[in-house]
Formats: sequence, C-alpha cells, structure tokens
Amino acid sequence: MAIFGKRYEKNTIQGKMYRLIMQMFVATAVMLIIIIAMIVIRNVMYASVSSNIVKASGFNQDFKNEVDLQMYLYVSGSSDEIPWEDVTAAQELAEELLKNTTDPDSRKAMNNVLTLCDNLTNYMKSIERTERYDERMDQLETNIYGITQLIEDYIYSYLYYEAGEMARIQRELDFWFTFEIIFVFAIALVVVVLTLRKSFNIGRSITEPIVEMNGRVEEIGGGDLSPHTPVSTDDKNLALLSSGIEDMASRLKRQIELNQEEQTKLRDIELSLIQAQINPHFLYNTLDAIVWLIEIGKNEQAEQMVTSLSSYFRSFLSDGRDIVTIAEEKQHIKSYLEIQQVRYTDVMEYDIDIDPAIEDTKIPKLTLQPLVENAIYHGLKPKRGKGLIKVTGRTLGSDVLLVVSDTGLGMSEEELKILKDKVMQDDTSTFGLTAAYKRLKLLYAERCSFEVNSTEGEGTSVSIIIPGHMEVSDETSL
Repeated sequence: MAIFGKRYEKNTIQGKMYRLIMQMFVATAVMLIIIIAMIVIRNVMYASVSSNIVKASGFNQDFKNEVDLQMYLYVSGSSDEIPWEDVTAAQELAEELLKNTTDPDSRKAMNNVLTLCDNLTNYMKSIERTERYDERMDQLETNIYGITQLIEDYIYSYLYYEAGEMARIQRELDFWFTFEIIFVFAIALVVVVLTLRKSFNIGRSITEPIVEMNGRVEEIGGGDLSPHTPVSTDDKNLALLSSGIEDMASRLKRQIELNQEEQTKLRDIELSLIQAQINPHFLYNTLDAIVWLIEIGKNEQAEQMVTSLSSYFRSFLSDGRDIVTIAEEKQHIKSYLEIQQVRYTDVMEYDIDIDPAIEDTKIPKLTLQPLVENAIYHGLKPKRGKGLIKVTGRTLGSDVLLVVSDTGLGMSEEELKILKDKVMQDDTSTFGLTAAYKRLKLLYAERCSFEVNSTEGEGTSVSIIIPGHMEVSDETSL
C-alpha cells in the first residue's frame, strides 16, 4: 500500500488512515465531478446567452435618430456624408449575434435585421443617385425612416427573446442547484457515518498505547530516567515511539550540548553586531570630511580621500570574511591612516612597522583600526602640535605582539584605571577599545592579552598578544 511515494503496512496507523482517507477521497471526488459537470454545462449555456445580451446592448440606442438626421442633412444639402458606418456596424453586430444564437425567435430577429440593413443600404445608394430634392425627400420619408425604425425594433426584440432564454436557464440552474444540495447532503451523510465509525476504531487502537506512554513521559519529567519496558502495541510506529521515549534521557544530554552550541552562536552574532557598529562610525566622519574639503575648494585632497576610502572598503569587505591575515589588516589601517592624514595634516604622522614573518597570522578583522582611531581622537587631537601614531608587530616566542602607540596627551594613573574599568564593563563611551577587546576575548578566550599603558603628557600604547600558531578558519563568523 503506497501513498506519497511511501509504503505502509496494513496494521499500522498510516495504513488504517490511508484506507479511510481513500474511501473519503473517492466518495468526495465522485460527488465533486458530478456537481462540477452539471455546473459547467449550465454555466456555459448561461454565459453564452449573457454574452449575446451584452453584445446586443452595445447597439447604438440612437441608431435611428442619428441615421435619420444624417440622411436628412444629406438630402437637404447641409452635409455631404451618408452614414454608411452606422449601417455597417449594425450589420456586423447582427451577423455576430446570429452566429452565437440558438433560440429560433432570436435568430429570426437577426435575420430580419440583416435583410433590413441590406435594404437600407440600397435605399441610401438610391438617394445618392437621385438628384431632385423632392424625390430624395420622398425616398427618405417613405423608405429610410421606416427601415431604421424596424432595425431598432428587431434589435430590442432580440434582447427580449434572449432575456427570456436567460430566465429559462436560470430556472433550470435553480432546479439543479436544489438537486445538488440534496445530493451533496446525502453523500456527505453517508461519508460522515462511515468515517465516524472507522475513526472510532482507529482512535481506540491509538489512544490506549498513548495513555501508557503519557504516563511514562510524566515519570521521566519527574526525574525517573531508569530503563523501562516499551509499551506493547501491534503498531510499529507506536512501538518505535515508546522505544524513543526510553532513549529520552540520552537525548536530554544531547539537548544540553545543543543549547551550549546555541550560546556560542549567539556570541558570534554579538561579535557581528560589534563589527557592524565600527564601520559606520568611521564612514560618517570620512564623508563629513570629504564634504568639508569640497566646500572649501580642496578638490584634490577630497579626491585623494575618496580614493583612499575606496581602498579602505575593498580591504574592509575582504570577500565577506571576518578573519583576515595581519597583512590584510595592515593594508586596512594604512588606508585608514591615509584618509585621516588628509583631515589632520597638521596634527598627525604615522608609521607602520610590522614584521613580514607574522603577516600570515590570522586575526579578527577590524582589530587594529579602532585602536588607531582611538589614538587619533583621544590622543593626538586634544594635544597641541603634531604627534605620531605607530603600529608595530613582532613575534614574541610562539605568540604575536601587536602594539598601537601614540605620542598624544596620555592619561594619569587614575584616568587609566577608569578607562580599564570601562573596557572591562563594556562601557559604550570607550567603544573602540571595548569592541577590540571583546572580539579578541571571544575568539581566543584566555589565550590572548589586551593591555593599555599610558603616561600623562607622553602618550598611550595598546598591546595585544595573540597565539601565533592557533588554527583559525577563514570561515569563522564573528
């Protein structure tokens, strides 16, 4: 026995339900096919008549008045035009209605319209050939006026006959609709009775084992994880379900592990949010600087800054990776410092000195940039005169040492202590340092160090130590 590409045994719940569904489906399908066939046949008839009425309703209701008036103007010499188009339109309408009409009276009316249109055309041609005014007026009053009136009358007669045909079809539809309701009710009653009977039997074969399994689940919920004999049932699926319940204790352990994995994923999401916040902070400042340079006419500097910004974002995107090499991070901060030097020519100088031996080491993207940014805004800018920002990288045994230092304003011991406390407490006022610290800790845990040192009036340095040979995948998501 197969359904949806699967094969079920006769004594399983699926097999029983399959047979019940098939019985209901066959009865319902037969009922629907009969109903749909009757509805379609009558609706086609109704639609055909309705369409004819709609087309006939498109007949120009001022046909007689317009044709009579135009012919009078022609005969009286006030106009040179004969209303051939109106007559042709009436003729084409009659031909189309005749093609789609089955009612004898309606067909007779349309045949008469066609004949009258031919006669009207001939009389109009005769008037056109007649030169004397009296003869033209006589033909107009004798022939034209009468024929146009007859054409209008037959069109209206057609509408009357078709309306009667539509009413007859509507009565048939009402009759068959009543019959279909009774038919559907009878079939539905039989289906419901049979379904209820079979459903009761199937339900009883399911509920008894389920009640036993429910009791077992309550025991497990109360802490009883000891082995039990599975529930006895002829249904293989219920038997498997009972066996699965007995394995719940081991699955609970697995669930705890999954929860821990989810916590790790949440941590990764947090890191992604941190990274998303760093970039707009820098971008807004850079765009403001470009606008300022353009406003004061320093277009070359603005162009240089745009070029550096483009290079900065190429390295920032890094093919969507969150883990990059120190070489890539070096290029990133180089572009960043080039941009900032355009803005702060009289304030800062920079020097990047990273040992090529460590350039292949992997680190989180945007590790050094927020530190460099922090050195500019909180170290050099508040201090009068030009200062230096230096970025160095060296091996330190099996580890890597990265240092970002500045010759800026520096901090007192008390200020330094407050800063370190803010970094540890995720204070948003020290966002750059906090972001870099959190990213490193979440990736390397206790295998890295993050140290801030400062001397008032001399400058500040941030030292980072990370594992030099730790395997970090390029696909790691931060």
